[in-house]
Amino acid sequence: MNLSAPTQLIFIISLVIAIISVLAALGVLAFIPLAAVWIVLIGYIVLAAGCMMRGA
Repeated sequence: MNLSAPTQLIFIISLVIAIISVLAALGVLAFIPLAAVWIVLIGYIVLAAGCMMRGA
């Protein structure tokens, strides 16, 4: 399996998801029903998928 760098769009999407999870952990975004650790996991999965798929 060849890994490639994620595109800038995928990186920004995963970064925004990570920022949302930090805000949820601090209680700023209390309306999000997921725990912050699950939101971070979603962001990591997006970033990992961007690294595995060429051109994504």
